[in-house]
Amino acid sequence: MTKSKPSAPACGRGERRASGPGEGVHKLRSVKTTLTRAGQATKVASAPVAVSPLSRKPERGSVFAALLLALLATPVAAAAAAAAERPDQTAFKALYKELVETNTTVSSGSCNLAAERMAARLKAAGYADADIRLFKGPDERPLDGGLVATLAGSDPKARAILLLSHLDVVEAKRADWERDPFAFIEEDGWFYGRGASDDKAHGAIFTDTMLRLKQAGKPQKPLLRRTLKLALTCGEEGGPFNGAEWLAKNHKDWIDAAFALNEGSVGIRDAGGKRISLGFQAGEKVYQDFVVEARNPGGHSSRPRPDNAIYALTAGLTRLGQFEFPGQFSDTTRAYFTKTAEIVGGETGDAMRRLIANPQDLAANAIVSRDPSWHSMLRTTCVATRLEAGHANNALAQRATANVNCRMFPGDGIDKVRGQIAAALGDTTLTVTPIGEISPTPPPPPLSAEVYGPAVKLAAKHFPGVPMLPAMTTGATDGRYLNALGIPTYGVPGRFSDPDGNGVHGLNERKSVAGIYAERDYLFDLITTYASAKDAK
Repeated sequence: MTKSKPSAPACGRGERRASGPGEGVHKLRSVKTTLTRAGQATKVASAPVAVSPLSRKPERGSVFAALLLALLATPVAAAAAAAAERPDQTAFKALYKELVETNTTVSSGSCNLAAERMAARLKAAGYADADIRLFKGPDERPLDGGLVATLAGSDPKARAILLLSHLDVVEAKRADWERDPFAFIEEDGWFYGRGASDDKAHGAIFTDTMLRLKQAGKPQKPLLRRTLKLALTCGEEGGPFNGAEWLAKNHKDWIDAAFALNEGSVGIRDAGGKRISLGFQAGEKVYQDFVVEARNPGGHSSRPRPDNAIYALTAGLTRLGQFEFPGQFSDTTRAYFTKTAEIVGGETGDAMRRLIANPQDLAANAIVSRDPSWHSMLRTTCVATRLEAGHANNALAQRATANVNCRMFPGDGIDKVRGQIAAALGDTTLTVTPIGEISPTPPPPPLSAEVYGPAVKLAAKHFPGVPMLPAMTTGATDGRYLNALGIPTYGVPGRFSDPDGNGVHGLNERKSVAGIYAERDYLFDLITTYASAKDAK
């Protein structure tokens, strides 16, 4: 996911659960042992050790016996864990591994290769050549291609559902990582590798879903009512060519759908591994850079002027930094804060309810905005990120510029935000100009019962007791291109993230083993439910 703040991977085998005390003549004390086998640390289940009721110290013979028992049990436990993996999960893991181990960085990778490997799996499952479109990047970026695959439904009048995932990943330097970032490693209940979470987990799950549905159907008799489309693209992480944008501009017919499912939604779990909430993303803020510029005739530094480009710029930026963009709500964020108020309660929960009733309640806003994420969800935000000024140490600056990075609330247009920045700067001599890619600014997709309802219902089955919160991501995904095209795009639930973000865009990126298997099961049920449903009246 591009430019996004991480939020929480599902409870996995990496969780540690306390075991209850043993029973018997002697009280039992747990001895935890870590053994090294084949160069990797292997955690051994706690072994009960007899404790003398008189001395309260472990008996030497019992300790030795317990350690020996743990040593002998290690291969048995490993075999049992492997046996617990379902055959379909083993097949999925092989696909996931192949995708993660395919380098798709902008510097040295190939999205074409990743797309070709997924296409080969689709063909092996029975997809015809006509069902798969492989495309290359432009002449200057020929390896930034992708794939669009189609699984026809039984009702030609029913609009399709699109599954969107990006193949490209953020750069990863081997010298910085504990493990090879492009080797798929399973260790202590985690899958490690660049893209293991962002976003090859979704790419693998979506491709796997297309494979399973094709294999479950019968020739000439589609299994689902709606057509399913899969788009695997490149450039989401900031490359010079973006495959999703290219498809939106040049081949809408390939990807046209009633709605699309994408990344962007993250559930939260706490530091102890407890699942706190699921997320359902409906809307995302829009990334846009602006240049603020001050100009001046300049001159010799021995003759300072009262008007100075650097001082004018910095004074304006100071005023911008003190400006608070007004709070506002979409259907999604209103639902999010309504539900969150029930969960957090107390002063903060009360402030959320007051803010929903009156977005201009400054006292309530101050309380809720103590959390940087909530502050960003309530409004457009703009912040100065870079400065450049002057042409010589002994000359007055003729020009001073600042980059101001904005994350615009869905529906806030560029002209509106540019005007707000200019007003906040408070100096008509400063110019404000949008630069770089001019992002579309579509309104958020509707939080419709057709899409949101099944997600909530199935979550109760797969993640009982975990509430689902509608969410607006403060980062950016390729969903902005589809939303602007008129294809409502949603970030699917099922993923959870730890407080540290699980290394997404950073070092030692990881995904919970149990978590991705649970996410895969949930998304398969959700996608088949969507594709089998009748049109809403």
